[in-house]
Amino acid sequence: MKQAVTFGEIMLRLKSPNYERFFQTPVLEATFGGGEANVAASLSTFGIPAKFVSVLPDNDIGDACVGELRRFGVDTSAILHKKGRLGIYFLEAGSNQRASNVIYDRENSLISEVKAGDINWREILSGANWFHITGITPSLSQSAADASLEAVKIANEMGLTVSCDLNFRAKLWKYGKTAPEVMRELFKYVHVGIANEEDCQKSLNIKSSQSVTKGELNTAAYKELSGLVMQEFPNLKYMAITLRESKSASINNWAACLNDGKNFYLSKKYELTDIVDRVGGGDSFGAGLIYGLMAYCNDSEPTVDPEKALEFAVAASCLKHTIMGDINRVKVSEIEKLMGGDGSGRVTR
Repeated sequence: MKQAVTFGEIMLRLKSPNYERFFQTPVLEATFGGGEANVAASLSTFGIPAKFVSVLPDNDIGDACVGELRRFGVDTSAILHKKGRLGIYFLEAGSNQRASNVIYDRENSLISEVKAGDINWREILSGANWFHITGITPSLSQSAADASLEAVKIANEMGLTVSCDLNFRAKLWKYGKTAPEVMRELFKYVHVGIANEEDCQKSLNIKSSQSVTKGELNTAAYKELSGLVMQEFPNLKYMAITLRESKSASINNWAACLNDGKNFYLSKKYELTDIVDRVGGGDSFGAGLIYGLMAYCNDSEPTVDPEKALEFAVAASCLKHTIMGDINRVKVSEIEKLMGGDGSGRVTR
């Protein structure tokens, strides 16, 4: 059975109700979320056994977090429990022309204190065939960056496919290293790269000769950009870039492209109107791409279909925008239904 392992931080998410401003009413909705945890939960929902590796506080909050992951069938046996704190992020959801706002409170969280050697990767990765990480964990501290690099190196040595969503976060790179200084080294060990329109430049210091403007789609520029990344990092088998055209906080166009070194695939474009929650949209794409590459691009199978994997990922993320919370709560059958062209939203009776 194929198994995926993800490594990173899960946080307490405190969100103002609906589309209210912070403390417009004295209520914050408490849930949990974090890039790599979101991917593990999605994969488990899709039927791929998924294990999440992190460090959580040994208290009731940490226990509640573990319980939430277990609800989705995620294997939490590799999570370390220590005395300390869970990171928090506050979310104020935007609407129409008012942008969403995220405030982090994650300094000195337990995952930021993890060090190389703290996690027995060879034991945890035994029996797995996929390892996923993002650029968020290495952005938290030098020790977390060292632990992340250790993980991808060992995963490579053990023959796992390694994926990385670059996920540049300007608010997090504060410990003295720039994102390219760290991520260019880590990305040498990645087989499946995932990024948005600014990640390649901000995390890898690679940019297209053509204009890549946030909120606009320039297919030629993305083809060139993904190709440049693959040239510079020859370990890559696939480079995916999500394409979000932002009309407002409530209306986006959503698509993605995939370069496999031989062919360049551009997905169907979805019109996202009345967005419910876009946080976790990139994670749902990453989980969908991992599932698609496992299901439709297994080298041992007679048919390898990267384009179908891309379409699955984009459709999965499209549906995530209709769901409140970090985690994508949709099934493979629902995603494949949308892939087949049924996006009517009609009631199923």
